[in-house]
Amino acid sequence: MLLKILRTAALSLCLPVLVNAQDAGFDSPSIVILGDSQIPFGSGPVFLEFFENIKTHCPPTPAQAQNLEVLADMKVAVIGVRSTSLHSWTARMGRAKGAICDVDPKWKVNAGTYGFINTTGNKYKQIGQGDAYQFCKMDKSAFETMFRPDYYNPKLILLSFLGNSAKRWAEDYETAREDVEKMNAQLPAGTACIFMTTAPSYSKKITDLRIKAQANVKRAFAETGSSCSFVEGATPETVAANQGNKHYFRVNSAGKVKDPYHPNTKAAKAFFMIEMDDICTAVYDQIGAAMPEG
Repeated sequence: MLLKILRTAALSLCLPVLVNAQDAGFDSPSIVILGDSQIPFGSGPVFLEFFENIKTHCPPTPAQAQNLEVLADMKVAVIGVRSTSLHSWTARMGRAKGAICDVDPKWKVNAGTYGFINTTGNKYKQIGQGDAYQFCKMDKSAFETMFRPDYYNPKLILLSFLGNSAKRWAEDYETAREDVEKMNAQLPAGTACIFMTTAPSYSKKITDLRIKAQANVKRAFAETGSSCSFVEGATPETVAANQGNKHYFRVNSAGKVKDPYHPNTKAAKAFFMIEMDDICTAVYDQIGAAMPEG
């Protein structure tokens, strides 16, 4: 009995406390964007601006404008958690879940957040701490905890991942398929959903691996019958824009690229300009499909 009590106490120290969202007065965003460290390193503000001004970036037809009313309040939440990928959000235990829920030992924060859920002026947050970040519950995945009935209830979900699963997906299609199947099972049914792979890197070697991974995960979305729209982030145009372009990446004092993985905000703006038609098409396809008949 004593051992059981100690084990329970230890687990409670490892996992952030889950609060009741209704008691905390939590108001769900209507658009939720989840991604990895590309969000705090550059794309977060661009995601936020794009979706807060969706009518400007994606001028709607009359029918599309009517469907767009489901997102009329434009409450956008953007969350990027470093070292995460799709399977981090569906894992119920282990290292993959820990990438979301474990407190960063050095910085004490592991995410960058923007928009409706963060009005503090400090983009850095630790998942599990704060009313808007209660995604960590024992034996439940982050998706299962986040999208419970009394918490996040978005009208549109956009997932943006690739880099941290590049080797995992490039080397094994079945693993990519398994990750997508778990996602299909855990996202809220009937919710508009877009999956967009992240922007290309500075390095050809890194990008070549990601393109192979992208092909496998795209195939998995098609073959599992996922209701999410799939948008390729690595295209000939986006690769040409980023690869070898040091102006789109952080450099050291000598002018040499020191981080080939994370495009900066300037790069993110260019990426969205290139990808705009595909993103807009995905948005209108998804919200049109999610609208109730009649």
